[in-house]
Amino acid sequence: MTEDEKKIKKKFKEKDWNEIKTNDSWIIFKVMAEFVEGFDKMAKIGPCVSIFGSARTKSDNQYFKMAEEIAYKLAEKGYGIITGGGPGIMEAGNKGAAAAGGRSAGLNIELPFEQFDNQYIDSDKLINFDYFFVRKVMFM
Repeated sequence: MTEDEKKIKKKFKEKDWNEIKTNDSWIIFKVMAEFVEGFDKMAKIGPCVSIFGSARTKSDNQYFKMAEEIAYKLAEKGYGIITGGGPGIMEAGNKGAAAAGGRSAGLNIELPFEQFDNQYIDSDKLINFDYFFVRKVMFM
């Protein structure tokens, strides 16, 4: 057996019941912590509108411009804007809110090679999540 095969076998060794139970218990606390932080921060933002959209939409695209304009108009009327916090349509929403002087929130999730937070999110309104389902609850 090669050294690489030994490493792989060790990485995927069967876990005993106690190890599984312990890992699951800690996940429960991590999920609860994300809910607590999310609800705490979101309660301070006020009335908001969530804008969903593609991360791959470029700034010269008509839908990017439309999202930016809609977010601007909503922010002028006193609504905060919540997006996924990434590039594309999400960035357009945050950019429009920031341009109008409104509240701009980003609910980011850590994805490899994919998502980063955009520059238009208010620093106190950026929340990073590990769990998709917790993030989706925060949008609502």
